Amino acid sequence: MTIRRRVYLVLGWVLVAIGVVGAFLPLLPTTPFLLLAIWLFARSSPKMESWLFNHPRFGPGLRTWRDERAIPTRAKALAVIMIAGSYALMWFTSHPSPMVAIVTAAILCCSALFILTRNSPTQK
Repeated sequence: MTIRRRVYLVLGWVLVAIGVVGAFLPLLPTTPFLLLAIWLFARSSPKMESWLFNHPRFGPGLRTWRDERAIPTRAKALAVIMIAGSYALMWFTSHPSPMVAIVTAAILCCSALFILTRNSPTQK
């Protein structure tokens, strides 16, 4: 195994770990980390890529994204609620400066818009 493949494999596992932690922490997303992990595993370990795609908890959503570039409606709703909740938590606990509040709101709005404009999966 080349050094590059080993680095990709290690980074993939780090991202899986962060993604699993994100499944339990409301402010940390899961899916983006797992999507990056799959990208790294595709270049380092097809076995690990297959394991993640076939994982009982994470696999269905990852396969839906791969096959249809779609996000389930429930996941969209939860993501947007968590984005709004995260902003509210930041606003009320840290009292950000106006510039920080505006930049953060813009980034989070763009993220929510991206999520909401993705297709929903087709029924099979």
